[in-house]
Amino acid sequence: MKKILLLSDSHGHIDNNIIKHAKWSDEVWHAGDIGNINVIDCLKKHSLVRAVYGNIDDHITRTIFSENIFFKCENFPVLITHIGGYPERYSKRVPSLITKYKPKLFISGHSHILKIIQDRKYNLLHVNPGASGIIGFHQKRTMVRFEIDDKTIKNIFVIDLGNRSSINGSDLMT
Repeated sequence: MKKILLLSDSHGHIDNNIIKHAKWSDEVWHAGDIGNINVIDCLKKHSLVRAVYGNIDDHITRTIFSENIFFKCENFPVLITHIGGYPERYSKRVPSLITKYKPKLFISGHSHILKIIQDRKYNLLHVNPGASGIIGFHQKRTMVRFEIDDKTIKNIFVIDLGNRSSINGSDLMT
């Protein structure tokens, strides 16, 4: 069994609350708009990190990470991309990726809107963890944690990191 922390749209922000949840996890998955490689470096101190780049990420981040990643975690096929849309409204390139890789879990970010949706057409779970950063139009900062046990995803839990504007100096990484 693997414990997974899923986040997206950090836009260069990392704080002690995010790290607390990273310490709980076996793996941290970042669905793009990392914003600063320091975010990944901080997360790697506590967990294995898998990530894709997003539309705001620079050329350095794009040389380290791919636009999409497909892998199996505990025999559970996972596809992650940044700009993915939602079931019945996927971005143009996503249906061909889903058809090619046949994931049971499809993860995307970009919208800053937390959504967990069962896609019956493609027989998968779609998760967008919302935004963990403090830059953007979102009001609430969110992440998602869950466990993967063989071919089962379980114990899905939404992490509410509070309002985007409620960060204070004691929360920031030192």
